[in-house]
Amino acid sequence: QVQLVESGGGLVQPGGSLKLSCTTSGFTFNTFSNYIMSWYRQAPGKERELVASISSPGNTANYADSVKGRFTISRDNDKKMVFLQMNSLKPEDTAVYYCKATWYRSVYWGQGTQVTVSS
Repeated sequence: QVQLVESGGGLVQPGGSLKLSCTTSGFTFNTFSNYIMSWYRQAPGKERELVASISSPGNTANYADSVKGRFTISRDNDKKMVFLQMNSLKPEDTAVYYCKATWYRSVYWGQGTQVTVSS
């Protein structure tokens, strides 16, 4: 059974940085590298939105306009992990951040990790 577990969230001041990790398990053989890995976030009272995604091979990354230049998504296929480096954090980045794995009809979500940006 595939599981995704996010970690690295917390409270940070505006302008600060956090690095989120998504640890996965249950992917058979080398199928993890087939999955498009994404980070989403959901703020209170708002819909869940795509923050960044990364494909494999090639590690092609895409970002929401609101985080371009501040966030960097990366993946380690050997460790079956995905990361989100978040710099220059703003209060509007406050949300629960979710990791998602997608390959054709196979879709898996993590349980989320809270990120709060506040002074």
